Amino acid sequence: MGLATDLVERKMFRSIWIKFFIVLLIVSLFALSAAYILRELMIRDFRYYLEGEMEDKVYRVIANIEGSYEKYSGWNIDSLNENTIWALMLGLEIKIKDLNNRIIIDTETAFNKLSPSMQRRIKAITDIGLISKDKDFSPYPLFISGKEIGRLEVRFLYPEKEFFFIERSNRFLLFSLFAVGCAVTLFSIIFSRKLTEPIKKLDYAASAISAGDLKSRVEIAGSDEIKRLSETFNKMAENLEKQDLLRKKLISNVAHELRTPITVIKGEVEGMMDGLVPADKEHLLSLYEEINRIKKILDGIEDISQAEVSAMWIKKQKIHLKPFLKSIVERFSRIFIDKGINFEFINGEEIELNADPDRISQIVINLLSNALKATERGGNIWVKTGKHDSEVFIEIGDTGHGIKPDDLPYIFERFYKVSEGGLGLGLSIAKELAEAHGGRIVAKSTYGKGSSFTVFIPY
Repeated sequence: MGLATDLVERKMFRSIWIKFFIVLLIVSLFALSAAYILRELMIRDFRYYLEGEMEDKVYRVIANIEGSYEKYSGWNIDSLNENTIWALMLGLEIKIKDLNNRIIIDTETAFNKLSPSMQRRIKAITDIGLISKDKDFSPYPLFISGKEIGRLEVRFLYPEKEFFFIERSNRFLLFSLFAVGCAVTLFSIIFSRKLTEPIKKLDYAASAISAGDLKSRVEIAGSDEIKRLSETFNKMAENLEKQDLLRKKLISNVAHELRTPITVIKGEVEGMMDGLVPADKEHLLSLYEEINRIKKILDGIEDISQAEVSAMWIKKQKIHLKPFLKSIVERFSRIFIDKGINFEFINGEEIELNADPDRISQIVINLLSNALKATERGGNIWVKTGKHDSEVFIEIGDTGHGIKPDDLPYIFERFYKVSEGGLGLGLSIAKELAEAHGGRIVAKSTYGKGSSFTVFIPY
């Protein structure tokens, strides 16, 4: 089963990788195609430019030939030879024909009339070797005063450097296509693997968590959506691990707390069944009290469960501490008066705190309630605020009966009680909520003289 699952996962990631690779390859092919089309357009424009240049040269040759005819009142062979050689040097192979379509002179004839030294010079500075026999001549009529005198036939001889430019651009394009194609393929493989690797790690981590390994995490790198997804995943995994630890701890604590009342109930019921304990009102009342004890434990479990959930979903906002605490303390004013306890609110400066108001209120109420339980008539309770380093502190103190030194290290543990009554959950809840804010609670006490609890919250 595990092997089949692994094969499915590999096939899935191979499919994702191939999809990324194909997308990157298609984009790259579009880019290369655009480069090729751009090159073709540039070559076409270059050829149009060359043809325009050659056309200008043709019309200059025509003007010279027509001027020669007018000057000599007819065809002058020597002048035509000069014009033909000049046309050759301009990159034109020509034929001059009369009205009867007879060739008066052409490039090959004029060239052969030159001396060997002149022929060598002209060959050195022209591209006569490029004369092509498979290209057609283009006819251009010759006129003098509106009267046709003959025809000039022209074939263009493109210079070697122009052919070299086009040939070199073709070679460069082929090399570029090959080099860029290889580079694109390589980078497509690398980037597609890089893109799919975080997803693969996320899948493996999710599979590990689903198999029970709640400590599985993914590495966080970069600054993109994958990083944010990884952060969210790790936070989810941390919450799952924390919930699992809380669940195990809560089950252990509940089992421990419920064992005593259930054992008492079981013993009394067995005694009644065996006839050793009478089923009278007194014994039934004892059973009722144990049942109430179980109910209180269950209520306490519900309270701490809610506190744990609240600790995982802290909603911080700006709190002006003085009016905030004052409104909480006013709820206890009647109790202070009825019990004859002196209360003092010590606030040195205006303090602004970034915290969840509901959770901070819950901490303060728990600590004030404990202080009231511990303080007798005529005693003192105070609330003091201030700043210490990078933290805001809220101190709640009393002149009550205090806490024994042996009990002090354990007072924040769940279900640990230092006095009769209660379940020993209030301080545990306060500690959970303070730590959820990145803070802490410090307890100080002198047995018989009083205690103080100071909550530190970063600001």
